[in-house]
Amino acid sequence: MKLKLNIWRQKNAKTDGKMTSYQLNHVEEDMSFLEMLDILNEDLILKGDDPVAFDHDCREGICGACSMTINGTPHGPEKETTTCQLHMRKFKDGQTINIEPFRAKAFPVIKDLVVDRNAFDRIMQKGGYISVRTGQAQDANNIPISKKNADLAMDAAACIGCGACVAACPNGAAMLFVSAKVNQFALLPQGQIERKERVIGMVNQMEAEGFGACTNHFECEAACPKSISVKFIAKLNTEYLKATLTKNSF
Repeated sequence: MKLKLNIWRQKNAKTDGKMTSYQLNHVEEDMSFLEMLDILNEDLILKGDDPVAFDHDCREGICGACSMTINGTPHGPEKETTTCQLHMRKFKDGQTINIEPFRAKAFPVIKDLVVDRNAFDRIMQKGGYISVRTGQAQDANNIPISKKNADLAMDAAACIGCGACVAACPNGAAMLFVSAKVNQFALLPQGQIERKERVIGMVNQMEAEGFGACTNHFECEAACPKSISVKFIAKLNTEYLKATLTKNSF
C-alpha cells in the first residue's frame, strides 16, 4: 500500500505545531497502525530526521496509551478498537490519512502525537480507589451483590482511561470517564464506605482540571473503544446529587 500521511509535528509544549506530510510506499495491510508508524520512523531516522513521537505501551488494547485522532476520529475509523489494534487493511491504497493528538484543553500536547493525560490520574487520586482494609479476598460467590449490579460494575470497570471520550466531545468533557470510575465502586459493597467523598472529590477535581460540561452529544460513547454507556453519566449525576445533599452526614 501507498499512503500519504499528514501528521501533527510539535517540538514541545511551548512551541507551535503544524501538519507535516510524508509519503509511505511499503505498507502491508496486516500491519497495525502503530507498526505503520514504526516503519515511518525507521525511514525518518535513516534520513537523519526526528522520528514522530507517539505514545504506546501494551499494544493490546488494554492500557489506552495509544491515543491519537485519525481522520478526525479518536482511535480511528474502527468501532470499539484502540489505535494499536487498528489494522491498515481498514484503509485504501493511495489514501490520505490525517493523524493528530487528542485535542482538549485538559490534555496539553507534550510532543507530536503525545499529550499529557495526568489530569485523569489526579481525578483518580481524589477517590478512584478503595482504601478500607478488606482482609483476604472473599470468594466472589459469597459476596452479597445482585448479578445486575455486578454486571454493571464490570461494564464500568472496562474503561481504560484513554481519553477518547474527551477528545470526541465538542465540549472536552470527561463525564464518561469519571462516571465509569465512580460507578465501578458505587455499585459494589466494597465501595460504600467512601461513596459520598469519592463522587464529590472526583467531580470537583474534574472541574478544576478544566474539562468541559456534558451537553448530551453522546460522541463520547461512540468513540469509546470499550463502549462505555452514557447511562453511567446519568448514574454519576444521581450519585453527585445525593452526596451533596447529604454531605454533612459523612
